[in-house]
Parts: sequence; C-alpha cells; structure tokens
Amino acid sequence: MAENKFCSDRRDLVCIETNRVLDSCRDRDCYENVKVHLTDFGQEIIEHTGNIRVKSAEIGWTYINVDPVQFNRGFYTVNIRFYICLKFEACVGGREQEFDGVAVLEKKVILFGGESNVSTYRSDVQGGCECQRNYGQKNVPTAVLEAVDPVILDIDVAREQDCTCHISCCCCADEIPDHVQARLGGSLCRHDGERVLLVSIGIFSVVRIVRPCQYLVSATEYCVPDKECIEPDEKNPCSIFRSMQFPVGEFGCGGVNIYQSEKEKRCGCQ
Repeated sequence: MAENKFCSDRRDLVCIETNRVLDSCRDRDCYENVKVHLTDFGQEIIEHTGNIRVKSAEIGWTYINVDPVQFNRGFYTVNIRFYICLKFEACVGGREQEFDGVAVLEKKVILFGGESNVSTYRSDVQGGCECQRNYGQKNVPTAVLEAVDPVILDIDVAREQDCTCHISCCCCADEIPDHVQARLGGSLCRHDGERVLLVSIGIFSVVRIVRPCQYLVSATEYCVPDKECIEPDEKNPCSIFRSMQFPVGEFGCGGVNIYQSEKEKRCGCQ
C-alpha cells in the first residue's frame, strides 16, 4: 500500500453503516469420545480392523441459532452445531484404505446483544419471490463464529454396546445436511454395526454478537494508484524471484524480528 496515494488532504465527514461488536468470547473446547458417522465402506472397514489413523479434519459446515435469554433482557444464547468432515486411513490385509466420516459437535454460549425495537428490511436479500425480498427480522442480533481447523486428539474403535459417547449422540445420519454428505466419498451408513469409531476433538473458536449501526467518520478521498501492474517475464522468471524480499518472518519462531528496522523501534514496536 506504500505506492497508493490520496487525491488530497481534504477530509469530509461521511456516514457509514457497519456491524458493531457488542460482546464476544473465545474458547478452547475439547470433545471426548465423539461418535463418527461413517460411509458404508468405512463401516465395513472398522468391522475388520482397529488400525486406523486420521489423515485430515476440517469444519464442513456450521449451523448457528440465536435465541433471547428469558428474564435477562439483552442477553442471547448462541447455539452452534459443527459438522466435522474427517478422512481416515486404515490398514486392511496389508493394504491402505481410505474412507470418510462426519462428527457432529454442539456448543452453546451466552453473550450480550443489546436490544432493538426496529425491523430491518433490505432490497438485496435474495429470495424466490417478492414476499421474501423485503423480509425483516426484529430485535435479533447476528452471531459470528470464527474457528480454526479441528485438532484430533485421540481415536478409538469400540463395540456398539460399550459406547460411552455422550456428545454426538444428539444427531443421527439422517439429520446431517445433504451438502455435508456430498463432501464424502460415499453414502452414509444408515444401519448400526457391531463396532463404532470414536474420536476426541479440540477446537479453538471465537464467537461474537454484532448489530448494524451507523457511524459518522472522517474520510479522505482515494484515487487510482501510480504503480503499474507488472507482467511476469516468461523468458527470465528468475529475475522476478530475485527481486522479491526475503521472507525473514516465515523462518522465525514467533518471537521478535531481529531484522526490525530502526524506524519501527523508534515508534515503540517490540
């Protein structure tokens, strides 16, 4: 952004609409012995082997619902359901086999969201008919979730009658959304086998509640930058590579950058 310039020093007061964060929290949740909903192929594999490891885990989708807390005005319960898409690898008959599964987690937090007595109607709301285009929702704030990819802490194969899972029993395979199932490499198993696959999962997350607000801010007009776009030289690609700055920060351990400029030090940067 160093090459970008402003057209003038003249500043104007402008009104903008943005979301104001009213309350937020961070959390590290650990879910133990979560039952995994496997594909038909995956269920067949765990019936014959217990030598299984997790290759990857990611949040496939989340469902978030906001409900007001009774007798505590201004506070809201945020109910979150995670759909974790998992890819496993098993050793069967000396051969590696891959299969997919879904783990369902639930989280609930209470945050302050304020009160509002207005209904909001927007023309850019997409809908199938005109009655949906001007739909307004009254007095309910918006919940925002940020989360990193889940960390798999443990994995185990247990007998169905010995299963002590108390987290993911809240959901059956038929309740998993179709677009989540479409990410898997097969259809989910609808019948119970003799064995179940259990995982322990850790998730770092941040939850916040926001409401639209209007603010009067000082703004400076922005113009087209002077810097021109540079096309790569296909005949000599190494010339562009040599002109790139060495990424010193990528090789650090999260500490202080020893190549910090004297200007940054004078500004109080640590």
